[in-house]
Amino acid sequence: MMYSLLKHVFVGPTVKRLFPQDIVGLENIPKKGPVVFASNHLSVIDSILMPLVVKRQVYFLAKAEYFRGKGVKGRMTKWFMTSVGQLPIDRSGGQASQSSLDTGVEVLNSGRWLGIYPEGTRSPDGRLYRGRTGIARMLLAADESVPVIPVVMVGTDKIMPIGAKRPVRGRTGIIFGEPLDFSRYRTMPADRFVLRAITDEIMSEIAQLSDQEYADVYASTLRKKLDAQRAAAAES
Repeated sequence: MMYSLLKHVFVGPTVKRLFPQDIVGLENIPKKGPVVFASNHLSVIDSILMPLVVKRQVYFLAKAEYFRGKGVKGRMTKWFMTSVGQLPIDRSGGQASQSSLDTGVEVLNSGRWLGIYPEGTRSPDGRLYRGRTGIARMLLAADESVPVIPVVMVGTDKIMPIGAKRPVRGRTGIIFGEPLDFSRYRTMPADRFVLRAITDEIMSEIAQLSDQEYADVYASTLRKKLDAQRAAAAES
């Protein structure tokens, strides 16, 4: 109920007016059953804009820090993230990461729609980065074969780049590709080669739909390098 009110009454109309979107490929989205939306990730606003144009609620796995804020701002952020279907995940690794994957599998097994950013974090420079295999693990762990819709967000980094406190008005776009079927892998062992093959196929489809340059490294690796460079420059 709360999600419907936010989408159709409060947030949705305002967002669509301030950030008009060019949408391609809505007909590619299955009407029934679980779906994984595998998207590039340019801006924090991606998780707000994409769900507004599809018919059913999309649940995203969001970093747990969004749900741990203190004070009024922290409580409001947690309320909003929960209301729009964001699910907290712990990215610290080990058992915490496995619990996050289990959360995604639960969403799929209940027939709901799940949104995933295979890159694991926002692109630090607008390029498309290597996908992490968590998406493949969830697909193989689900009770049934789940179609994957490759998604490309266009221009969201222009209206709200990394570090921005609020977005600026502007036009964006979303491209939904044709469903990808990975049922052929369900009889294979979920080893690292199978997981990488599934993930790379998904990233290849996203790259073909996008005009982004592809970088065969993890985005988090570059972000750590850039953070270290900025820290070193600040100390000098």
